[in-house]
Amino acid sequence: MGIRAKIRPMRVPVSLWTAAVLSAVVSLAASAQPAPPKPYKAVAIAPPVPVADPAFEALRKQIGEATQKKDRGALTRLVVAQGFFWQRDNRDRADKRKSGIDNLATALSLNSKDGAGWDILFSYTDDPTASPSPIYKGAICAPAEPAYNAAAFSELIKTTQSDASEWGYTMSPLTEVHATAQASAPVIDKLGPMFVRVAPDNKTGSAAYQRIITPSGKPGFVTIDAVAPIGNDQLCYVKDGGAWKIGGYVGGGESQ
Repeated sequence: MGIRAKIRPMRVPVSLWTAAVLSAVVSLAASAQPAPPKPYKAVAIAPPVPVADPAFEALRKQIGEATQKKDRGALTRLVVAQGFFWQRDNRDRADKRKSGIDNLATALSLNSKDGAGWDILFSYTDDPTASPSPIYKGAICAPAEPAYNAAAFSELIKTTQSDASEWGYTMSPLTEVHATAQASAPVIDKLGPMFVRVAPDNKTGSAAYQRIITPSGKPGFVTIDAVAPIGNDQLCYVKDGGAWKIGGYVGGGESQ
């Protein structure tokens, strides 16, 4: 069966995703002794690839410059004036009576005094990947999802009696898994791009590493950025008057 893309759940930042998994593990430990790790069948993924379009690259740079300065006027020119979509909780939450910049500001909380929304927006400029939206024709959303066999992943969830939130995927052609949360620790395994079970604990001792279970059933540690979660919020782009602009957002924010 070939590799194909799976429609993703709502995306969350890597740090928040790891914290959520850790919270679940701690809760489980408080109620019962967790079962020892078991081997599972590896499910390969095809990592996202960068968008090969100089105009798209230029837009990302302009967004980065505007967000660093928190320049709403400059950002407004990079967002569609009308037709902005905000996909949240399986429906479009955008207020069609408002401008694109106003809807984006609500989705990302750009008006928050702590500036967190601007930081989130700036983080999207670091990722050159994007994939077609499964809902909005002509839109591409970033960061892109990996391609994988959805049936194989569903079977993996079933056979391991786990939840999709417990899984992430390695993006590097070769990810080293260490025995402890240290770069100098022995390498116990090397993984290609695939799904791995994330099993953090509160004894890692390093914020730069997270604990995983390899397909062979061995617990080990990889750098925090070596594994990406399935589904984060996405910033979407559309062609408007022949030029790329921010056209929508998936996830996040407060309801209108």
